[in-house]
Amino acid sequence: MSSTNSTLASTSGTTSTGAAKRYGLVIDLGRCIGCWTCAVACKSESDQPLGIWWNKILGGSPDLDSAVGDYPNVTHTYLPLSCQHCDNPPCLKVCPVAATYKRKSDGLVLIDFSVCIGCRYCMTACPYGVRNFNWQEPEQVPSEFPLGYQENHYDPDPTSGPNRLVYMPTRPKGVVEKCTFCVQRVDNNLEPICVEVCPARARIFGDLNDPNSLPSQMIQGSAAYQLLPELGTNPSVFYIPAKKAYSTDIQTNGQYSLSGGQ
Repeated sequence: MSSTNSTLASTSGTTSTGAAKRYGLVIDLGRCIGCWTCAVACKSESDQPLGIWWNKILGGSPDLDSAVGDYPNVTHTYLPLSCQHCDNPPCLKVCPVAATYKRKSDGLVLIDFSVCIGCRYCMTACPYGVRNFNWQEPEQVPSEFPLGYQENHYDPDPTSGPNRLVYMPTRPKGVVEKCTFCVQRVDNNLEPICVEVCPARARIFGDLNDPNSLPSQMIQGSAAYQLLPELGTNPSVFYIPAKKAYSTDIQTNGQYSLSGGQ
């Protein structure tokens, strides 16, 4: 799906080929400008407490916003990092109360906030360090008006079990929270907020199991990679290197202007 159209094509649990959906994200590092728009919008949409970021932008060097290499051969890239929504999530395996689970209809890895006991086993198991724990009563960003989605959201997928509370406007002290791919938006046929607001159109969201989807085409036609693939987690987030050559057979149908090589 293109970020110029924030509406998902379908909310059904199958692809155009009849296979189960697997929602994922492709991030084009050649387009990412490190502006933090995605992270700020994510924080606002989910009203994340002060000190907590579900989405972070890492720099390409130990020093913030500094290039690497020797002049004139210098490079500067960013690495957006949030929950990878792994197909084989280690966080799920260690949760003693099944608060963390993977949704069968689309592969989203979610937390039931009404079940989480705050043991933090999932944080230890996550190799990407993208889960956050509320150590104290959350202090929200000062604002003259409510921020983010202001209603509790329950997982509508009947295979997930009843009353799965996967989003609430303010998460309480003592629970873990993380990126949900904006489940409250996806379930209402909208793309994650980070995709919608990216000014460089570096983030593309869609069904990875549909070979005709734009994310699938981008992965197949480039040197896209996953983080820590050797761990066998099979993340649903793919990164396209800043320097790459796309194959000439990617069919974007005018949805996306490739950032290089074609």
